[in-house]
Amino acid sequence: METRLFCIGLGMLAYALATKQLKKNNYFASRRTFAALWHALFTAGSAFVLLLVVSVSMDTGNIAPGAERMTPGQKTTWIVILAAAALWGFFRARRNPSAAWEQTVKEDLEWAETTYSAVFLAAVVMYLFIQAFKIPSGSMRMTFVEGDHLFVNKFVYGVRIPFTSTRVLPLKQIHRGDVIVFRFPSDNPSELQCGGVQYGKDFIKRVVGIPGDTVEMKEGTLFVNGKSGEETYAQYTAPGRIPPAPLGDKATFQKTWEERNSGRTFGESLRDNFGPVTVPAGSYFAMGDNRDHSCDSRFWGPVPMTNIKGRAWFTYWPPSHMKATY
Repeated sequence: METRLFCIGLGMLAYALATKQLKKNNYFASRRTFAALWHALFTAGSAFVLLLVVSVSMDTGNIAPGAERMTPGQKTTWIVILAAAALWGFFRARRNPSAAWEQTVKEDLEWAETTYSAVFLAAVVMYLFIQAFKIPSGSMRMTFVEGDHLFVNKFVYGVRIPFTSTRVLPLKQIHRGDVIVFRFPSDNPSELQCGGVQYGKDFIKRVVGIPGDTVEMKEGTLFVNGKSGEETYAQYTAPGRIPPAPLGDKATFQKTWEERNSGRTFGESLRDNFGPVTVPAGSYFAMGDNRDHSCDSRFWGPVPMTNIKGRAWFTYWPPSHMKATY
């Protein structure tokens, strides 16, 4: 989302700079049709920003759908709305008397300058420091429940240098038990995992394995480096355990898991009987606290450090659920 905000800010900045230059050259003074088209461009851009804001507020956890994940109906709706906004802007400007053309362009310029300033500031804050997140599913019950809103601390594991995967000035390292928010580890928009396309989505899970750990599930019990610990946050609600499936030799299963094919190959049997696998360098094993109802690393592999956005920080909505995560 922060990348999209940054791009929107750049677009508004470009519009503002171009408008200033055209005004300086008196380009709008005698070109009524061009002034109307310029205003139509602004109204379409404003409609796009509003659509993005609405899609974020109505989204169930992922931060606004990208074009590659929109349904044909959604794409058509966006196109129709943007076209309608542009037409409204064009004919609104055309109906204005000549004396009002300059005032219309002046108002557009003021709004564009205000928008790009606010958007750039929001993008910087979201990219470097804090981002809001909405719990999309029940995979983290009862730590978080569906609909909870929380802030994600994005600087605790280090500030990410823009347009790179490099982090600097980390306050702490990732430890077992940390609740992290991350982008789903796939670069293929058509890849299916856990019954659907997860590409581009933000997930929230708990770290149970760090680089070098051996992780295994036996009849629903988690073992890390051969030991089972007391997990007060984990819950198991299924009436029974799924029998184990033959996973083959360890090396083959490790390869299958790292390539994100374990869930597609072995299905639900991995819920209760998994591994063992060794967490690769630079990656983490993440699981939902609601162990029987979680699409997690058991099914789609390790979470690379480069995909991790930050650590869950503070639940701020609803008021009855307000709490610090750490």
